[in-house]
This record gives sequence, structure tokens and C-alpha cells, in this order.
Amino acid sequence: MIDSLLERKIEKRPDKVRFQGRILFLTEDPALIKRQLAGEDLPWDTKNHQNNPKLRDDISTDEITPAHYCFYFDQTLGEIPYLGLKCGGELPIGRRDVQRGGFVCAVSGKRRGKGSSREQSPYAEMSAGIQLVIAENIERIYQQNCQNLGLLTSTNFSLIDKVRSGEDIPLSEFTAGEDEITRQVIEYGGLFPFNVARLQKKVFLPPIKTSPRPMTLAEKIFSRHMIANANRETGVHARPSGPGSAEPAIGLPAVKPGDTGFASADLRFSHEYVTPMAAIFFEHYVGKDAKVNDPSTILFFRDHLTFLDEVISEEKKKLGLLDLATQLKLKQQEFAQKQGIRLHGELKDRKGSEGICHSIVLESYALPGQLNIGSDSHTPHVGAVGCVAFGIGTTDVFNSWITKDVRVRVPESVRIIVRGKRHPNVTAKDFILKILSLDYVRSGKALAKVMEYAGEAIQELSVDERATMTNMAAEIGGFTGIVAPDKKVVEFLMERRAMDRNQAEAMIDGLYSDPDAQYAEIIELDAAQITPMVATPGDPGNGKYVRELNTPVPVEIAYGGTCTAGKNEDMDMYAAVLADALKQGKRVAGSVQFYIQFGSQETRDYCIRKGYLDIFQKAGAHVIEPSCGACINAGPGVSTRPDQIVISAQNRNFPGRSGPGQMYLASPYTVAASAVAGYIVEYEPTAERELQPA
Repeated sequence: MIDSLLERKIEKRPDKVRFQGRILFLTEDPALIKRQLAGEDLPWDTKNHQNNPKLRDDISTDEITPAHYCFYFDQTLGEIPYLGLKCGGELPIGRRDVQRGGFVCAVSGKRRGKGSSREQSPYAEMSAGIQLVIAENIERIYQQNCQNLGLLTSTNFSLIDKVRSGEDIPLSEFTAGEDEITRQVIEYGGLFPFNVARLQKKVFLPPIKTSPRPMTLAEKIFSRHMIANANRETGVHARPSGPGSAEPAIGLPAVKPGDTGFASADLRFSHEYVTPMAAIFFEHYVGKDAKVNDPSTILFFRDHLTFLDEVISEEKKKLGLLDLATQLKLKQQEFAQKQGIRLHGELKDRKGSEGICHSIVLESYALPGQLNIGSDSHTPHVGAVGCVAFGIGTTDVFNSWITKDVRVRVPESVRIIVRGKRHPNVTAKDFILKILSLDYVRSGKALAKVMEYAGEAIQELSVDERATMTNMAAEIGGFTGIVAPDKKVVEFLMERRAMDRNQAEAMIDGLYSDPDAQYAEIIELDAAQITPMVATPGDPGNGKYVRELNTPVPVEIAYGGTCTAGKNEDMDMYAAVLADALKQGKRVAGSVQFYIQFGSQETRDYCIRKGYLDIFQKAGAHVIEPSCGACINAGPGVSTRPDQIVISAQNRNFPGRSGPGQMYLASPYTVAASAVAGYIVEYEPTAERELQPA
């Protein structure tokens, strides 16, 4: 494999670029978008921004490439960019509209590319002719995916005039302010050509020379994983293949934010949305008979689409999308078998999957102090046991199969301290919805930073509940989320992995932030001031207290599940609420369909042992085998009408993500209580009610 890459001809881009085509302004006004699609070039004043129409903020990857269209993994994606983009309550962009319009640049507002790590989004834009994306700020994974593919990005709105006039623009305009490695990735036109140049020793990898310093927990883990040997200019993290072969030296005395290099990954995983596209890239660019580097540390998952056939519309079936979804599954199976990679797939005896990727990784694989990478933005889920885990895109996945490492710019950390004692009906989900509502997060200041959770209220949380906090670092737009491992992690490893106490305690030794470590921001919250929360439809950052809802909000669908809310302790919560209801002679309201979906088979087995399935059934809930399901519009629990109101314990409520309805996010307690009441309501534990005066 390496020999063939060493002989490949690789050249840099020209040092000047010129864009010949139109600019598409993604405005809040759908009429303005339709006029552009019809051929009108929108005037734009780059010097007086107040004169311009309002641009759409918070454009998610779900809106750039709706989930169902991600079954394509070729240039057909060029027909569908922005099909899910909602502006003024409308979807103004149709299939092939962007391709037909001759657009080379797309412009939007704040937080472009938030949400899923799907590389299909920038790939669709590129395939439609977009060569440059301009926005006020850009989410980390989306931007890295753009860089990896060769799609240029900028936050400099003055470029609009230069694009329109067809001027030559120095490539340095797009590399200014970037670290040395990112600069070269852009210059070589993407991560794969850069990595080939890296193997050929044509690129410069600056040494990290940071002196010992107080470090955050995440910085300590990064320092242990950065490749640091004398041969590091090759960057190849290959294992010894015979006598005299040498391991690359891994680990540095210290790192600081901004240090850039390649980090060795302990575990690399991907699911069926990403694996096939990565496999095709690998076979095309590396070779059909080439072998991945160390398959024992790679995992594949079939977890997203196992229930798709139950909810996909007849219209989408006619487009062949269900058949395409089957092809994703078959391609992943074929590649796994050929490469000797463990695939956690579908169940043999009933419908469903073994489990959601990060749910299984937390239960069975991730260890304190590790560095794990996965093809899902919710990979930070496993930071609950004190490891650094982050989402990557397709090109990063397939490159990691070659090099066993990943490009890293050490991020700043934000320390979020939740002090005091929480109310009995308040959960980690309420904490994270509160954090998401803060101005610091909503303004984009937390983007690409590590979210380190601490404080008495966090320490009191179980590992399952901590996983809700670390998981939803993705919604913050953070690099990852992490909690320093403690005795609860030791107990988790003993219980879930049958690990010896001494072994588990040794594993967490030294995994804490130094007292003098530096943070970009320290946020302090009082748990006692937080009551049950919801995020109103449209964005997870639309948080408000349930008691602030002015009028009762009736719900038709309640959904408890996904990686965020399909864990053992989440099931404890659903069961507590429903058992309480049964004692009072109540069941799920007749107007509500309540779905409970396990995150893994291990959680299903836990529910059987605890007797929860009987409670769920008697209370009128529908129990579903593991899958991502409704969260990605691919399973029971999705809405079918725009006026339908859903309350869900999942992590995202971006427009169209889980059907056309209006979705509120809430904790497992609130979701279950609302399912029983028929409208959104706080859960009142029985013990608390009994204390109330008659």
C-alpha cells in the first residue's frame, strides 16, 4: 500500500485562484433565494452590511443534505445541496437548482454547518459547483471536512466583490491564520493529497516544542498521543512488520492550545452512513487490494438505518432511496469482511441492531485516557469515562485507515462547573439544555473548544448521565466533552467490563486537570437554580424552563431513545415515571404515541433483568430494538405533519431532522411525564407529592 502511494505524483494548487460563476446568498427571505435561482444576481454591499438582507444563521448539515439523501455516496449528491434549507417557513431550493444556477460561492451567516459530521454536505456543495463557502463563523467538523475535500472557506465578506469581478485571489487568503499543517492541506487541495505528500516527505510538519506547563485533562491526553519520533515527518503510524521495525515514538512532555500535529488513535470507528463512501475513497485512491492499518483497532456499526423501511415515504421509495440504503449496508459488510474488521451489525433473530455506535463504544471499548475518533458528531459520548473522543468526516476516516492517526490542532478548553445539589426531577439533559441556552454558546464562542464538566452536581452524576453531557458537546459545537474519571468510572469499569478494581484505579491515575491549568472560559452554574428544561422547536439552543411555557403544549408523539437517552439510567427514568403512573391508575395518554428505544442490546438486557418491559407494555409505550431511528428520520417516532408536536429525549431538533413536525427536546423524565399527561409537563416524583400538604 505505502509503496504505491510513494510513487504517486502529487502537486500543490496554483498560488492564485479565480472563481468564474455566480454567488448564492442564503437569506432568510425565501423570495430572494428563488429570484437568485431564477437567474437574478442579488446586489450586496460589502462595506455597509446593514444595507443587505438578513442571511440565514445556524444552517445545519441536516439542511444542506437531509438524511435520506445521504444514502448517495457519489456525485449524485450534487443534485441535492440545501434541499432541507428552511427560510421563512419555506423550502425554496429544489433538486438540481444549485447545479443549474452556475453558482461557485455560497454565503450565509453565523454557525454554518452545525450538527452532524456528515461529509456528504460539503461534498454535495462541491459536486454542485460550489468552490467557496463564506460565513461569519463555521463549525469545526464541517470546516475540517471542507478542507479535507478541497472546498475553500472564509469568514472574509470582502471576497464577495473579488469573486464577482473574477479577480485572482491569492491562495494565502484562505490559509492566513491557519496552522502550518492546515495551510498545507489547503495548498495540496485536500487531506489525501497532503498525506501522500507527507509519505513522500514533501511537507513540513513543525515540531511541537511546548515546555512542561500546567495542563487541562484534555491537554494531558493529547500530549500522550501526539506523534513525536524523529521520523515524524513521514507521519505513518505503522506497526512493526518484521525484525528491526520500530514503533513511532508517541507522546510529548506537554502541549498547549494551538499546537498542531498528528495524534495516534486508540480506536477508529464508523457507521453505515460513512463507511461505504470512505471505502470507495480508499479503494479508488489507495487500491482495491490494499489493506487497512491495524484492523483490530477499527470498528464498524450498522446502527442508523435498520428501521428505515417502516417510515420512508412512498415518494422516496420511488426515488430508489430504500434500495440505496441497502447498498450502504452491503458495501460496509463487504469491506469489513475483506479487511477483517469487527462489524456490530443487525440482529439475526429479530429486527434491529446490536446497538448505536457510541453506546457500544462506551459500554464495551472506551477506556480512560484514550484518544478515540468516530464518524459521528456524537463520538464525544464516551468522554464520560475520561477519554478524548471526537467526530471526524469521511476523508479523515479513510485517511486514518492508512496512517492510524488524525490531524489535531490542540483546542482550548472551557470549564463548566455545576455546583450544588440538583432537584430530584432534574437530569443531565436539563443541565445541558441550560448550557446550550447561554449567550456564550449561542454566540458561537464555544465552537471547537473542549467542554470540561466539573463541580459537585457533575460528580454526583452516574457515567450514563455524564455521557448525556459529553454527547451533547456536539450541539454546543465543541471539539469534545469530557469529565475527569473518578470512583464512579472505576465502578462502571468493574460492572460493565468485569475489570479488577486495582486495574481500573491505575487507569484513572493522573487523569485530572492541573490546578493552574488555563481555560478559555470558566462558566459556573448553580444546580439548585435549574428546573426541568425544554428546547423549543428549531434548535437545541432554544432552551427554556418548562414552567415558562405560557400555555399547555399538547403532544402527539413522545420519543425516548437514541445514544443520548437510550442508556440504562435513561430506562430507569422512563420506568420510574410509568410505574408511578400505573400506581395512580394512569397510562400513556390516548392522544400520544410513546416510543422507547434502547441504545444497545446491553441496555435491553438490563431492562429485562429489571422488569421494565412489563412496565412499559402495561403503561402503553411502544418498545423498539436499538437503532438511531427517529433521531435521523429513519425509524418509528418521526413526525409526519408540519403541525404535529413531538417531545423527544434525543439531542437535536433542527428543522426537518426527524420529520416535518415541531419538536421539543427534554429529559427522559419530562418526556415520559408528558406522554402520560398528553401535554408538556414537569415530572413530580411520588415522594415529593406525598410531602405536599393535603
